[in-house]
Amino acid sequence: MPEYKAPLRDMKFVMQELFNCEQHYQNLGYEDASLEMVEAIMNEAAKFTEQVIAPLNQIGDQQGCQWHDGNVTTPEGFKQAYQQYVEGGWPTLSQNINYGGQGLPHSLNTMIGEMLSAANHSFAMYPGLSHGCMATLESHGTEQQQQMFLPKLVEGSWTGTMCLTEAHCGTDLGMLRTKAELNEDGSYRLNGSKIFISAGEHDLSDNIVHLVIARIPGSPEGTKGISLFVVPKVNVNDDGSLGETNGVSCGSIEHKMGIHGNATCVINFDNAKGYLIGEVNRGLNCMFTFMNAARLGVANEGVAASEASFQGALAYAKERLQMRSMTGPKNPNGPADPIIVHPDVRRMLLTQKAFAEGGRALVADLSQAVDAAHVSKSDEHRLLAESKLALLTPVAKAFLTETAMESTSHGVQVLGGHGFIQEWGMEQLMRDTKISCLYEGTTGIQALDLLGRKILGSRGELLKGFAAEITVFCTQAAAKPELTQCATTLGDYLQKWQGLTQEIGVKAMSNPDEVGAASVDYLMYTGYICLAYYWLRMMDVATKQLAEGTEDKAFYQAKIQTGQFYFARLLPRAKGHAACVKSGCETLMAMEQEDFIF
Repeated sequence: MPEYKAPLRDMKFVMQELFNCEQHYQNLGYEDASLEMVEAIMNEAAKFTEQVIAPLNQIGDQQGCQWHDGNVTTPEGFKQAYQQYVEGGWPTLSQNINYGGQGLPHSLNTMIGEMLSAANHSFAMYPGLSHGCMATLESHGTEQQQQMFLPKLVEGSWTGTMCLTEAHCGTDLGMLRTKAELNEDGSYRLNGSKIFISAGEHDLSDNIVHLVIARIPGSPEGTKGISLFVVPKVNVNDDGSLGETNGVSCGSIEHKMGIHGNATCVINFDNAKGYLIGEVNRGLNCMFTFMNAARLGVANEGVAASEASFQGALAYAKERLQMRSMTGPKNPNGPADPIIVHPDVRRMLLTQKAFAEGGRALVADLSQAVDAAHVSKSDEHRLLAESKLALLTPVAKAFLTETAMESTSHGVQVLGGHGFIQEWGMEQLMRDTKISCLYEGTTGIQALDLLGRKILGSRGELLKGFAAEITVFCTQAAAKPELTQCATTLGDYLQKWQGLTQEIGVKAMSNPDEVGAASVDYLMYTGYICLAYYWLRMMDVATKQLAEGTEDKAFYQAKIQTGQFYFARLLPRAKGHAACVKSGCETLMAMEQEDFIF
């Protein structure tokens, strides 16, 4: 099993040097978030994830969760580790002080979330889902609901879930059948069944708070008739104590490709007592608060997977002796050279490194936007942050998880046959990572959200702001000899991006299928441009540090070299995606359904 080490040096680089988190925190009024405090928290998080959480990763995979008579038992050590997590105050970090939180920045919590996920994807999901639940209740819940649920959720003694999917409907939520009927006391009784509920039942917390979408009888058909409810596993008394068990039960758990240590549940609601969140028939709007938070969290899972796989592959590549270098022996006293000397192994390692570190920068920028969207007192600043999040959240979620799958595949490939063997842990990373491409909206759904809703739906307005940001930076970078070539290259891709967008818009006016045909390739094209932008920014910082005579020369030189690799080897992939976009929908839609024969 690869030994996980939190990449604190790179995280510090991204937070402090690339995005100047100290100034960011001061501007937003996070007075307690000094650099000293932030570094201390990061160091403790690293110790906790490396020493407590990571050792449970393979155990969780091998043992899995166990279901018996409606109860779920998590793998050995999970319960004790979760207790340590709660006792350490980790769930409270970025939560509202009014409910017992520490009120620290969301962007700080994002870095800790990456550590948790890289150390143990399955474990990280238990507290991870609570963040979206809390955000939804804080944004849309009544004061009574907030006081009833948030303190315990913030504390971590209760956990939260999101219950959307039903056996017959996933993406098309307008088809849902779960019913909510009004009780005399103003509450609702819910009846129905939900599937694929991550952390829907477990033995880690005293209560589980479900956010459930359902239809009130008489509501409009489709998504316009969806309402949102908070439904606890155990009812809560007026004084905050736990009452009787609610009509909520776990019918079964799924047997899955990966994330065995996290319970994926069928949750049944049988006259379960719930409370309306927000307005009747406006549930989907409220639930988007949860989904947007969750999608950024899943993007972070992609970064974590790329990082974990890179660490495992790198350690092996340095030690595994096979063949001699084509340019002469590099380990003359040994029987062969370490495989890291071979160009193709370098190709895979650098791809992993470029995706992990570039993705970390993208997620860090978006997490700072979350900070601004939550607490900025400037309307302009807040709107700019919200626009960036609207545009780039689907890109981050889809692109960083798809590239994570590539990274974990490279991790297996670097180890060869050993990568396919369970004991090395690389195949687990690959299996665990695939779900990130699926839940919280598949890659195809994110692509439609980006191109259809965000880009074309705003008539290009959302794109203009971010494109202008990249243009300004490219102009500045082009004036620096060390960055001229990369800046000019990115500028060319940016112009083509805007032209590609216009071309799709024109085609879609006569044939709406053109949007669906282009969407995934368009998103991938966008993703490669985004990471190129963040790599150019990182190369700029590294160049300045080297010019100033930094003592950490190797770190900054590696940044520049990885960025150069990205521009030379990975960014050109965007051209292939552009060609696919330009090909249109004709070849996709020409064949009749009945001709898909075998």
